[in-house]
Amino acid sequence: MKASKPKKSALQARDLLSGLGERLTPMRTETLDLLLRAERPLNHHELEKTLRERGFPCDKVTLYRVLDWLVNRGLAHKISGEDRVWRYEASRQGGHTHFQCTYCGRVFCLETPEPTFAFDLPPGFRYDHAELKLQGRCPDCPN
Repeated sequence: MKASKPKKSALQARDLLSGLGERLTPMRTETLDLLLRAERPLNHHELEKTLRERGFPCDKVTLYRVLDWLVNRGLAHKISGEDRVWRYEASRQGGHTHFQCTYCGRVFCLETPEPTFAFDLPPGFRYDHAELKLQGRCPDCPN
């Protein structure tokens, strides 16, 4: 996994977590740091492998609990794939679109603004956000 952000993400992870006023655990900090540095959404297996490569011992159940904890607190969100595998990424300001390669299954973040839609909602409904996922082939896969 290639890091897209400098090491300050570890400090950013600690700041974000301590701002919640809840327990700051090494697993929460390390997992959020990985998500902040990732160039694309990562699945559980990729996160577990990277944590171990960094010398951080973890088990699957604890990692799933930490990921759910981060999602429930708005620090991360999960994206469903066509392969029925959840991928996780740090929450960002503003929206963006995802692209899933139908050949290799990887999911990429497209740095575009959240799409705008022209529609009228029925009375009482309020629009919060839209989730858009495009599908096709990434540049690394054969046409």
